[in-house]
Amino acid sequence: MRRSGAWCGGRIPVGEVFKVAIIGSGPAGMSAAGRAAQLGLSHVLLEKTDHLSDTIYKYQKGKHVMATPSQLILRSDQEFDAGKKEDILDKWNRRTAELAVNVMYNAEVKSIKGTGPAIEGSVQKIVSRARDGSSTTTELQRYAAPYAIELTNGETVMAENVVLAIGTQGNPNLMRCPGGDLPHVTYQLDDPYAVLDQHIIVVGTGDAGIENARGLVEDSAQGNVVTVLNRAPKSTNVRESFATAKEPNAKALVEDDAAGKLTIRYETETKSVEPGWITLATRDGEERIRCDRIIARIGSAPPRAFVEGCGIEFASADRLAFPTLSPQFESTAPGIFVIGALAGYPLIKHCMNQGYDVVEFINGNTGLKPADEPLLEAKFAGLPGNRSVNEWLEFLRTNVSILDGMTTLQLREFMLDSSARAYAKGQTVFEKNDPGSSLFAIASGSVNVQLDAKDPSKVIPIPSGTIFGEVGLISGRRRGATIVAAEDTICVEISRNAALKLQSQVPTARRAIERISTERQILQMFGSGLTSADIAEVVETAKIVQVRAGEAVITEGGEDNDIYVIRVGSMIVEKEVGGKPVFLSYLPAGSYVGEMALIDGGRRTATVRAAIKSEVIKIDGEAFGRVLAAKPALLDRARKDMEVRRATNAFIESKKDSFSGVVDLYSEQAKFLVSQGLGEATDVLLIDERLCVGCDNCEKACADSHDGLSRLDREAGKSFAHLHVPTSCRHCEHPHCMADCPPNAIHRGPDGEVFINDTCIGCGNCQRNCPYGVIRMDKVPPKKPSLLNWLFFGSGPGPGEPPYKWSKKNTKYTGDPAVDELLDRKKAIKCDMCAGIEGGPSCVRACPTGAAIRVSPDEFLTVARLENEGA
Repeated sequence: MRRSGAWCGGRIPVGEVFKVAIIGSGPAGMSAAGRAAQLGLSHVLLEKTDHLSDTIYKYQKGKHVMATPSQLILRSDQEFDAGKKEDILDKWNRRTAELAVNVMYNAEVKSIKGTGPAIEGSVQKIVSRARDGSSTTTELQRYAAPYAIELTNGETVMAENVVLAIGTQGNPNLMRCPGGDLPHVTYQLDDPYAVLDQHIIVVGTGDAGIENARGLVEDSAQGNVVTVLNRAPKSTNVRESFATAKEPNAKALVEDDAAGKLTIRYETETKSVEPGWITLATRDGEERIRCDRIIARIGSAPPRAFVEGCGIEFASADRLAFPTLSPQFESTAPGIFVIGALAGYPLIKHCMNQGYDVVEFINGNTGLKPADEPLLEAKFAGLPGNRSVNEWLEFLRTNVSILDGMTTLQLREFMLDSSARAYAKGQTVFEKNDPGSSLFAIASGSVNVQLDAKDPSKVIPIPSGTIFGEVGLISGRRRGATIVAAEDTICVEISRNAALKLQSQVPTARRAIERISTERQILQMFGSGLTSADIAEVVETAKIVQVRAGEAVITEGGEDNDIYVIRVGSMIVEKEVGGKPVFLSYLPAGSYVGEMALIDGGRRTATVRAAIKSEVIKIDGEAFGRVLAAKPALLDRARKDMEVRRATNAFIESKKDSFSGVVDLYSEQAKFLVSQGLGEATDVLLIDERLCVGCDNCEKACADSHDGLSRLDREAGKSFAHLHVPTSCRHCEHPHCMADCPPNAIHRGPDGEVFINDTCIGCGNCQRNCPYGVIRMDKVPPKKPSLLNWLFFGSGPGPGEPPYKWSKKNTKYTGDPAVDELLDRKKAIKCDMCAGIEGGPSCVRACPTGAAIRVSPDEFLTVARLENEGA
């Protein structure tokens, strides 16, 4: 153990002013100190513990440390290759000693203050916010170097330059749910192999959380039951489901899940914690499960108070924002530099490169280019103009609103995962119905959204500085319109993974994307000649709210008057009649609700709750009321929509004494249908059992329309009253089957149908992921003789799916194993809504009694149907 206030057994030389003092001996600080030692600069490395690189030191025992990004060269006097943490630390310790680095252990820094003259005009305003929302502002005068670095033990170190490499791990984000402060909630796991026979919840799907979870189940003899909570939905691309983790880590976790070693709970977060139990908020509602220990690895934030006290400004007021830095890592306090995780670059290789570079800059090597410079030069090579990388980065940050809150270092890393593109006037960026989930940001120029392919004059312009393609990013659906460059235009195409990471790590970017998408959805929904200026207040006060399945956004009898736009998911509307909830209607994504209380000024007349986990835009009623008052056309439109809801309410009130039994039956029937998947469906096959004669013509027609394999099972499925839901695809708004398809064979067609193309490899993942059991794995049978051959000559098995024995007998095997294996290979089979077949779904057309119907939930799930049926 090294004693406090000492390095190599000595004391601070009296009156010595170091050329550079490096605070923090993580990868960035250690690399900086190594470079200073190699250059012969007077330096000191201040470390608050008794060992180097405390963050790596605290990695779990035996952790494999990755050396990513692989394409980036390492520039450091220290060695670094992927390997176990113990081996890496041993190499760093030996190399630090070889370089004769001046390390001062047990030296925790309390403050950093300039001792030179006051810097004219350099006053920092520090805003402190209290929990009640109030704030106070204090002013801090900056002073020039040399800097006095005061340690907690009372000693002072003097330096001309200071390099802050303290990281953020000492300031972890805390769980803020009820029970989050209980003693079995921890934020660190030192040795996963010491934990035995426990039910463990790991919260957080970054690298730390993933590695903790995998370490806890590495040896089955440990007997741990591990569940990983992931707020993101399951996706074929693990980088989308685990946006902040390294791809190899994410893939390894998914493989462990598939092997049954642990469980990943997607679209799930913590509702509350109690001793021995945890309550989860899932896609389908709340669930309470066993829990002996919670390991929360949900990130960390910069130690803002300390950093601001050094005279360093942050890029924004957000808690997760990073310091404002120059391309040479210098902060707003001259002579104080920030590198590593505190600068927004958490990867080890990046940190070590920055440590090397910053000391070179301090030593006068101002012409040194960052290690990632060649990679970024290649990114910008195809753009017009002769700008340097730094000039291009500043150009993008200045001109693109969602990039405005990023530091230079964050922007450099961001561009490594994005593409800069130039489009000539009239050039198509993408076509309507093209696949794609990337986001585009316009840095210069503008684009047009084509409304009519036959009339190029019908367009909506999108100006410079904003974004487009956000619908694909949010929903994953195909492109909803054709986009054409209105003039010579420069765009940044942001991959879905980069966009998700951007939103999770840069709060200002997330809010900008949410604001733009909210504005466009409101304009598209309400129309009536509205402009962006008309709804500016509405958009500024709107909030995007996550709603759990079963949770109410509007409660009958409530006095609030906010309006809700359903962004993702679906809602059901209920009204209490005779002490029982009556199901009134179903509202899919793209609907709005709540205008009646705003326009009439009365209490809420019904309850609106989420059918499945949903996302809504909550619009302030007072702000929207002012828009209604200023826009008569919009008020007329809202009144017409309201009349439909008012008529439904009046119908229920007028009939409540005479058809109580029918209403009860209808409500239970509607709830049954929602439980069978109509809450997330876009198209569903239903069978009226009062009309069905059991002829199976629906199944036979389906098979004869699809290579001899039926996509539905009439008898399977559940029934309630006279309605039967057979086993047939619901074509979900957000298909579960798409989540894990290795060849990306599952797509959504232009009419909403979810289909599987010929690239299917038969892995069965879609079948396992479908909660409704509507996908089957089977091989395509041999082609049958024609219907006429069967009718006149008895050839073949007749209409419908051929029997197994006939298929086996008539399969033309060749004796070639490769060819025969293809003949026997099973593929995923599911309903495709008979896309491309004239006349629509074969099952409906073949039904002789009209018992089979395909319905859209928003049209079918409405109490108005009762009136039409004569209730």
